[in-house]
Amino acid sequence: MCVGPLWIGPPWQRPPRDAVPVVIDPGRAFGTGAHATTQLCLELVAELEPKSVLDVGCGSGVIAIAVALLGFTPVVALDVDAAAIDATTRNAAVNGVNIDVRRLDLVTDVLPKTELAVANISLDLVQTLLARTDARLVVASGFLERDHVELGAYRRRERRGREGWAADLLERSE
Repeated sequence: MCVGPLWIGPPWQRPPRDAVPVVIDPGRAFGTGAHATTQLCLELVAELEPKSVLDVGCGSGVIAIAVALLGFTPVVALDVDAAAIDATTRNAAVNGVNIDVRRLDLVTDVLPKTELAVANISLDLVQTLLARTDARLVVASGFLERDHVELGAYRRRERRGREGWAADLLERSE
């Protein structure tokens, strides 16, 4: 699958020569990059200037790896699932990127400070993230186009939809 300059696929397929390859073997973790929410998040992030990133709910690491390959740094990837931490760590090594992978709980643990947070998770967890982060920008998905996101201290800069799913680019309004 291609998203902007990125090609996302498994290790047994070959990327096009003109694409930035993101090789993902999800193992037991969530995320191959094929879902509309992942594509929407990557499209929005690919249009931003590189900055520090927190990938909340990293799953297989596809978003964290893609942003690292696009020049965002430092990149911190977190998930509560041990299988996700293992998959992200392995996939980062395969792709030759340096990612700080941590097992943290969005609801209870202190979140690392970054300029951008990306969260392709459920609507309720996106709203928890918005209440708990001070990132200037948030790219959020994992919810439907009809869902209403309680923005709190953020304002929506852009919303994109695909196949009934939505992704928002949010900016802190304070």
